[in-house]
Amino acid sequence: MSGSTMKFTTRPGGQLTGQIRVTGDKSISHRSIMLGALADGVTIVEGFLEGEDNLATLNAFRALGVQIDGPVNGRVEIQGVGIDGLQAPSADINLGNSGTSMRLLTGLFAAQRFDTTLTGDKSLVTRPMRRVTDPLTKMGASFTTTDSGTPPVKIHGQQRLCGIDYDMPVASAQVKSSLLLAGLYANGQTCVIEPAPTRDHTERMLKGFGYDVQVSGSKVCLLGGGRLTATNIDVPGDISSATFFIVGACIAKGSQLTIKHVGINPTRVGVINILRLMGADITVENEIEVGGEPVADIYVKYAKLRGINIPEDQVPLAIDEFPAIFVAAACAEGQTILTGAKELRVKESDRIQAMADGLSTLGIDAQPTDDGIILQGGQLGGGVVNSYGDHRIAMSFAMAGLCADNEIEILDCENVNTSFPGFAALANQAGLKLNVKDN
Repeated sequence: MSGSTMKFTTRPGGQLTGQIRVTGDKSISHRSIMLGALADGVTIVEGFLEGEDNLATLNAFRALGVQIDGPVNGRVEIQGVGIDGLQAPSADINLGNSGTSMRLLTGLFAAQRFDTTLTGDKSLVTRPMRRVTDPLTKMGASFTTTDSGTPPVKIHGQQRLCGIDYDMPVASAQVKSSLLLAGLYANGQTCVIEPAPTRDHTERMLKGFGYDVQVSGSKVCLLGGGRLTATNIDVPGDISSATFFIVGACIAKGSQLTIKHVGINPTRVGVINILRLMGADITVENEIEVGGEPVADIYVKYAKLRGINIPEDQVPLAIDEFPAIFVAAACAEGQTILTGAKELRVKESDRIQAMADGLSTLGIDAQPTDDGIILQGGQLGGGVVNSYGDHRIAMSFAMAGLCADNEIEILDCENVNTSFPGFAALANQAGLKLNVKDN
């Protein structure tokens, strides 16, 4: 809930040391519930992220008649109802702050026999939906949204969907996933062509549930009418959550930190690639594969960073990690330039503007551009910054405290619980000097 009274205060100094394990991957947790609900049989999920966004997805499927037990210590048991077993909900489905739930479920529910209305909190109902509803409409789906194309989204049931070839104008894993989920129910083949690689958790997990997905270069295709078979899923640590600690260890002198059992899906490691280009000392160790997803321990040691021009081909591979990357750039020597990241302006907040405003408050020269930012590294000072209810902004500025020369107060931090419950305790355990106040 934006406008909350929860605030973080960081004291200067500190370093990150030891070993930690971050919460389960948010993207994989969402999809485990969605596909487990549609599968034949019982799916057991371990390591499920018990954040508010993932619980919104879980509660949506409960509202559609799926029996789900848990989560208890990250363990969830889903009694799958089969591909055609969802029941009409008795009320609108409120997805809170979760853009992933909103976009993916719009595709999945477009093919059902019943009407569904999806809504959310005051941030979610400002998020653009046409990038999803336009291609779904081409498949035969029918929607009612606000005049500006934002939620609430009323999804009209009993539509016959047909597969399409869709050339995505902008790389987006959420749009791709939404179309693939609708494609499960469509007549014929649904293909999505990406202009740049995006995270591929949906394709990997569909295969894990026994569904045939064809991937050829930038094209992903599936045939409608198949079935999903229940499976067990061990959710790895979320690299987006690990990112705050990776950046913290990169910028705080004396840091040596190991983050255990993190998902290192190649479509998600842009943050590691970008930080290494800046001179970061990051080692990936003990690589294994768990449920089709690569997993490893990440070891990070403090190193002097330098500013770079961030390669545009890395942008889709790090789209959620840029608030933290901006903090690394603020602590680096020289200039960092980001282009090709317009999508950051329509996340939980306008992340380009929010980070530019906050870093400017802390004494850093940060110039927002239409599709990125120009950052001049320097000495971070103290001050009061607003996270605008955006969990990633809040956690990024918390880590900035490691190399600031004064206290940083971060307002409106309630939504950290949507993606990373327990963040403050883990950060303090690792060595950040963080105080949480909830009036």
